[in-house]
Amino acid sequence: MITETIKGFRDITSEQAKKREKIRSILKKRFELYGFEPAETPIIEGEDFVKGDNSKDEAVSDIFKLEDKGKRKLALRYELTFQLKRLAINKKLPYKVYRIGEVFRDEPTTSNRFRQFTQCDIDTIGATIKDEAEILALASEALLELGISPEICINSRKLLNEILEKEGIKEKDRVIIEIDKLDKLPESQIKENLKKYKAEKILDIFKKQQSYFKKYEAYKEVEELIKYCNLYNTKVEFRPFLARGLSYYNGNVFEIKTRGVKETIFGGGTYPTNGINSTGASFGLDRIEQLAKPAMANQKVLIISIGKDKEAINFAQLLRKNNIPAVFLSGKPSKALEYANSQ
Repeated sequence: MITETIKGFRDITSEQAKKREKIRSILKKRFELYGFEPAETPIIEGEDFVKGDNSKDEAVSDIFKLEDKGKRKLALRYELTFQLKRLAINKKLPYKVYRIGEVFRDEPTTSNRFRQFTQCDIDTIGATIKDEAEILALASEALLELGISPEICINSRKLLNEILEKEGIKEKDRVIIEIDKLDKLPESQIKENLKKYKAEKILDIFKKQQSYFKKYEAYKEVEELIKYCNLYNTKVEFRPFLARGLSYYNGNVFEIKTRGVKETIFGGGTYPTNGINSTGASFGLDRIEQLAKPAMANQKVLIISIGKDKEAINFAQLLRKNNIPAVFLSGKPSKALEYANSQ
């Protein structure tokens, strides 16, 4: 019998579990301050529903596939956004919802990448650019409370498509995937990859100053997002090659990085839900956990009973009623103190 955790999965206990719960509580508080309401969704769905219209996306190709006793084709969810197609039905708009839950991807693992990880999603169904700015303000405030300095980058998928169309690029989706790697891979490698699509010359466009992009119609939405972010005192940086990996994005996109990890800790954008304009983003709890420095409550009381269980229980209950964590043990003080030292 294999009792060790499977590669890419892990047990989370003790101080690590407490820290993660504290991070969750800070995020939940911020979500609810901005008017988002909670929801919970299943981790298992029909395979076709999980794949949706994005079966060519790399993340979708990494889903865990299952089959139940009825021979139905199922899969573990790889993210939370696709489930909004069901949640949003008959909801009064705008529908502002948050979910915190486990997602699964059958992909290579690293020290920072697991096959089971926790996403903390916020979404607005029936959204405008004002809602995009609100989500970025929320994210900035939450990360600062967690002791993380956010670097917020924004762009527009509409803008990318407009640029590629004007340059006569045919395989736009494949080219956008390559362009999105400009901050991850050497430019020479990306240029080589673009040659197969006869698109290597477009790299020069993405090196130009921000003012250059004002000639494109789609840039107006980027400008509007920047305007509303300024109203929230939220600093953002325009990054013309940013695309995000999922093909359902059709408007502004954004992501947040920070010092200490090369991976993105927050990402999202605008997309359609049942034909309704929506916007949303996700915090990666597992990556945030490595960086966050939340204020942890250290007050905890150990009550040792030596033949006085009734009194000890009464005292423990009194502390708990006053929101003070208490542990009650009876027996030898030496063993109880050994336990206290371990904590």
